[in-house]
Amino acid sequence: MLTAKEIRESFKEFFRSKGHHIVPSAPMVIKDDPTLMFTNAGMNQFKDIILGNKAAKYQRVADSQKCLRVSGKHNDLEEVGMDTYHHTMFEMLGNWSFGDYFKQEAIDWAWEYLVDVLKLDPARLYATVFEGAPDEGLSRDDEAAGYWEKHLPASHIINGNKHDNFWEMGDTGPCGPCSEIHIDLRSDEERAQTDGASLVNKDNPLVIEIWNLVFMQFNRKADGSLESLPAKVIDTGMGFERLCMALQGKKSNYDTDVFTPLISRIAQLSGKEYGKDVKIDVAMRVIADHVRTIAFSIADSQLPGNAKAGYVIRRILRRAVRYAYTFLDQKQAFMYKLVNTLIDSMGEAYPEIAAQRELIMKVIKEEEDSFLRTLDKGIAILDEAIKNARKQGKNEISGKEAFVLYDTYGFPLDLTELILKENGMTLDKKEFDVEMEAQKTRARNAAAVEATDWVTVSEGETEFVGYDVTSAPTRILRYRKVTQKNKEFYQIVLSTTPFYAEMGGQVGDSGWLESADEKIEIYDTKRENGQAVHLSKKLPANVEAEFTARINEANRRATECNHTATHLLHAALREVLGSHVEQKGSYVSPGMLRFDFSHFQKVTPEELRKAERIANANVRKAIALDEHRHMPIAEALEMGAMALFGEKYGEEVRVVRYGDSVELCGGTHVPNTGNIGMIRIISESSIAAGIRRIEAVTGDVAEDMIDQLSDNMREVGELLHNAPDVLQALRKSIEENAELRKQAEEYFQERIRNLTADAIAKAETVNDIRLVSITGVRMPDVVKGIAFGVRQQSPEKTAFIAATVDMGGKPLLTVAFTDDLVKEGLNASAIVREAAKAIKGGGGGQPGFAQAGGKDKDGIAQAFQAMHQAICK
Repeated sequence: MLTAKEIRESFKEFFRSKGHHIVPSAPMVIKDDPTLMFTNAGMNQFKDIILGNKAAKYQRVADSQKCLRVSGKHNDLEEVGMDTYHHTMFEMLGNWSFGDYFKQEAIDWAWEYLVDVLKLDPARLYATVFEGAPDEGLSRDDEAAGYWEKHLPASHIINGNKHDNFWEMGDTGPCGPCSEIHIDLRSDEERAQTDGASLVNKDNPLVIEIWNLVFMQFNRKADGSLESLPAKVIDTGMGFERLCMALQGKKSNYDTDVFTPLISRIAQLSGKEYGKDVKIDVAMRVIADHVRTIAFSIADSQLPGNAKAGYVIRRILRRAVRYAYTFLDQKQAFMYKLVNTLIDSMGEAYPEIAAQRELIMKVIKEEEDSFLRTLDKGIAILDEAIKNARKQGKNEISGKEAFVLYDTYGFPLDLTELILKENGMTLDKKEFDVEMEAQKTRARNAAAVEATDWVTVSEGETEFVGYDVTSAPTRILRYRKVTQKNKEFYQIVLSTTPFYAEMGGQVGDSGWLESADEKIEIYDTKRENGQAVHLSKKLPANVEAEFTARINEANRRATECNHTATHLLHAALREVLGSHVEQKGSYVSPGMLRFDFSHFQKVTPEELRKAERIANANVRKAIALDEHRHMPIAEALEMGAMALFGEKYGEEVRVVRYGDSVELCGGTHVPNTGNIGMIRIISESSIAAGIRRIEAVTGDVAEDMIDQLSDNMREVGELLHNAPDVLQALRKSIEENAELRKQAEEYFQERIRNLTADAIAKAETVNDIRLVSITGVRMPDVVKGIAFGVRQQSPEKTAFIAATVDMGGKPLLTVAFTDDLVKEGLNASAIVREAAKAIKGGGGGQPGFAQAGGKDKDGIAQAFQAMHQAICK
């Protein structure tokens, strides 16, 4: 029986023999494509080639790609664990042709690999072909069907509808018919009873798709029409886990050696047995699947968070914790203990998880601990809601309450329903669904983007010249109008551009597009589908004119200073803290830099100062940029460049070197470190378990900051009468101030005691109640102090009222009662609210003490009389 590792390698070797170049898996987390958060298909790393924005280096390519499907169109999350073949993270084996071979070779080689190489039983295989869509002028894919007829009987070639057999990248873009290969894994007896063809695409867990051959031959335009692609593309994707199931004779992906080590470890840690209880089995499958996703995401530098990709990873992690909590009785952090087993199983194929073992475990454990605290808090809130509902004679919790638990506290809906069921309660699910749909609508509206088709002005690809020049003659290749959040702007693609498109943490350039007749502002530059798009609020009147593209040079130079400073700080931190320090994210703009790195404890002020000094020493050395734009990656690594996990590198890379700092980087940098002027670290903090963040400034911004600090120190010195030792003088002043404050507080309390005694001495007795009252101009704190003083010194039958104004003339009403009067029914809050009407105000408090403020001090006497009457009626 072939192992998972052997199956993966056999696929690559087969397509290598067919002239394919084997490429490594791209990161699962996508950083520089605004249309995608995660790699959800093998074709993602080739999007720019498929879209025609970049020439293919190799016409035939194959690989094994790690993928994640949990959001958008391809959302399998809620099915994961419920069946035996859906996953969040999965591996996709694929082969591509960019304008080379097409349907015949794709079909023949798929058959050869499955039947001749892997020895799958051809009688168990079925192929689907696109049945056509007459309303769009699309006929049945008879060409693909004809090629399948060489291998399969007609009864095993099945027509498929547009949903299953017409693949589209999105609402617009490359698309085409596809042909799925399905396998029937049922027993011979079951196959004899029911024809497998009738079960294809019917969600039968043993009649499943294993390979999809996509024939991209059209381009979908914004108006929905189709045009033929000039260069046809083959894009195939085979589910690795499903293939392992078929080859290893299993009935579930989770019974293959891809998952069995993890499930065995889960069973060992939880004391539960797999295969005995459906709910426990689902929980174990969920956890086994999700821990892979979480570990690989962290290895690709995506930490759990509250927004975008980070939120998705946190949601997956919390789903796994919830299943462990509910069905495996795991009330403490649990999943992080599975990381070593995962690494033992997959670390050889994916060394990034082995290299970042400690970080992955720390992040998962911290997230588990945090969510378990959330669960405890959510359960307490839900218990209170149940208690309140029962007091009102209800046996149902409102959907709004459940939605607040879900949305604010991250408390899972199904756990809410489970707890309610255990307590004999129900949930207003319709109301919850209304709240959920409203939230989704808000999110959709916020993210909605409408774009017209690209208008082609001239053919060609963009040449980036921004490493060498800040302006360049250019022409417009294509443009389109985009509407987002009710704002319109244009995306413009140029033939030649000095504008750096946002990537790798460095912000995009701004500047201008100038012709002989007009000057258009470019306010940002983004990278989309492998091309630089220049954003402008207006389009040139003559798009066919000759232009000069000119960047905002001051902003670019400031950004370059900050980007080079991140490299110098990275090297310095590794020298001070250790070689475990690795960049985990960055943000580089004209005004500041932010640098995230792996380190497991707070960086001390002394360590920060040392790293800063090392970096600034390299600034003063004025080290010239040593740049290698097209270096083979093997040579770059030999040179000492760090290849960061979570980044996608080609066979040739750009190396940026300043002395001992050697990094693979596509950003723009200063020609000489002396241009930076100065680096100042302004903050250090934690952003996740094992991840620290520093923020720093350089150049003019650093000078301005130091100037401000110097000005502040000079002013402080002047306030301290230019004392020779400012710090000593300041400490002395603080100590003297504290002593004066203490004396003032003692005087203040003594004054309150005297005023309290005086007020009590003047008290009147009405209807057996001793009534203590004060009026006039009083500080609010004094009034409150007297009120509490009266209560403390009067064990029973005492009321206090005050109608006063503060130094600013604002009226204040105060009422207080001893506990016995409260028990008899007097309510300070009710009395003060009613009396406050006379001063055009309001307030309240507790039955024993309440205050109210107002706007009309002329009504103070009327308010006093109202409080007096309410007590003495």
